[in-house]
Amino acid sequence: MDPSQDVDAVLKEQYCQCPVQRAGSGAEQLPKSLTATLRERDRAFSSPVLMPTLGMDIFRTLCLHLMSLSLQHEHPWDVSPDEAKQIQHRLVPKVCETPLDGDVETVGGIDVSIRDDRAQAAIVVLSLPALDVVDEAVHRSEVPFPYVPGLLSFRETPPVLPALETLSVTPDVLMTDSHGRAHPRRFGFACHLGVLLDMPTLGVAKSILVGTPQGHLGTEKGSRVPLIHNDTTIGATLRTRDDTNPVYVSVGHRMTLDDAVALALACSPRYKIPEPTRQAHKLSRSD
Repeated sequence: MDPSQDVDAVLKEQYCQCPVQRAGSGAEQLPKSLTATLRERDRAFSSPVLMPTLGMDIFRTLCLHLMSLSLQHEHPWDVSPDEAKQIQHRLVPKVCETPLDGDVETVGGIDVSIRDDRAQAAIVVLSLPALDVVDEAVHRSEVPFPYVPGLLSFRETPPVLPALETLSVTPDVLMTDSHGRAHPRRFGFACHLGVLLDMPTLGVAKSILVGTPQGHLGTEKGSRVPLIHNDTTIGATLRTRDDTNPVYVSVGHRMTLDDAVALALACSPRYKIPEPTRQAHKLSRSD
């Protein structure tokens, strides 16, 4: 008997006992146990042939609920800082600043916490506009790259990609606790992740990496001024809560700066930090 049929039998049993759940946004979510078994099958058996014990209808339904990562511009991660900068220079022309295509129903917040030599990547997917938790994932690994200003993506992308693979809901947009275009080489973590995955991304950072806010920023929520570097607008200085220090929003990929600002505000009903990355930060620091 083909060993994959044993896994398919487990999948079928779990699927029948734990039907797909519906999240608040209308997105469908699989129970974690079912997602884990499906991921096990995906890794162990690469053949696309459908096993008779599973059945075509169930197979198709299950496969729609795993986030399948297809990297568009793969490159090595075990590189020197100079080589990493060369990769950024090579990929920065791939960034697209175009209007969002369609409605955004889910946003995936991403954060990575470092403890000693261990990285813990966390992703929390929230629905819009309710901001209910739809899915979440954590991946732990060794820290793959030293801390070098401007090269955060080489430190955080390697643990983030496996976490994304375990999601049972594919977010419409990814939001990072970092910069996108507001970067010395215009290619921060949000850009790097967006270009690799060809997904809409934005960065919402708590501090400035490069650039200077231009003009007077009002004290009320929604106030914004451009973030300027070398006479170029690279982001927005945005007040997400009245009388609170601003955040710094920039495009990652496949959206405009206005889109990014609107999403940051939509995800910030109460706190300074948008809810997707705020909750991802909490999860990244959990035991």
